[in-house]
Amino acid sequence: MTTTAVHGGARNAVGDSLTMIGRSIRLSRRNVDTLVMSIVLPLLMMSLFVYVFGGAINTGTRYINYVVPGIILLCTGYGAASTAMSVTDDMTSGMIDRLRSLPIRSSAVLTGHVVASVTRNLLSTTLVIGAAIAMGFRPDATVTDWMQVAGLLLLYVLALSWLAAGLGVIAKSVESASTLSFLMLFLPYLSSAFVPTNTMPTFLHAVSEHQPITPVIETVRGLLTGTPIGTIGWIALAWCVGLLTCSFTFATWLFRRRTRG
Repeated sequence: MTTTAVHGGARNAVGDSLTMIGRSIRLSRRNVDTLVMSIVLPLLMMSLFVYVFGGAINTGTRYINYVVPGIILLCTGYGAASTAMSVTDDMTSGMIDRLRSLPIRSSAVLTGHVVASVTRNLLSTTLVIGAAIAMGFRPDATVTDWMQVAGLLLLYVLALSWLAAGLGVIAKSVESASTLSFLMLFLPYLSSAFVPTNTMPTFLHAVSEHQPITPVIETVRGLLTGTPIGTIGWIALAWCVGLLTCSFTFATWLFRRRTRG
């Protein structure tokens, strides 16, 4: 293959991806109810825990400073989970079949949905952090700390979005895609998002300590509150990179298998 052909193929792949990214973002703007719920539900959860349960939960610090990192990850989970339903809709509505008759790479569909998910999460996370500050959240993070938080959250959202895309490929209906992505929404409750893990029963403590959500939350919490994070930051990074690699491979392999022929 000549260099020109390689460069042309790369340009075509980028162009196809940009086209599908634009399409997915336009669909996100039109699907206002999903966008609103990905923002409203985390805000309701934060209000519930801060104003109703916060006074009864002892974390050794102001509860709002403790719970906000968990709410941020819960927010990203809601935003990423909707990717599964969007992908399933394309897989079952004939969209992929129509793309086969056009000079465009159908695999760019997944890239479009994942980038749209990241864009939605950027908006919703910014609004949630703004609401948390209005409710009394007072981070002690430096500019460098905020950049590290943003980088870690980006990896986390990409990993969840590719995982959701893979679940969307195997789901037979939008409803089943919603069910399959439930674990992504439930796992933060079995972490240190809302209460310290040492207050949990022994078997739940083991689960919460050996899953990806807890190290990510603890890293974000430490960076935002100015407390040392030790080696937990590297553990969180390893979880995110590993999950992203597996999720990307899982989603793209399943997509090629289902669209083959």
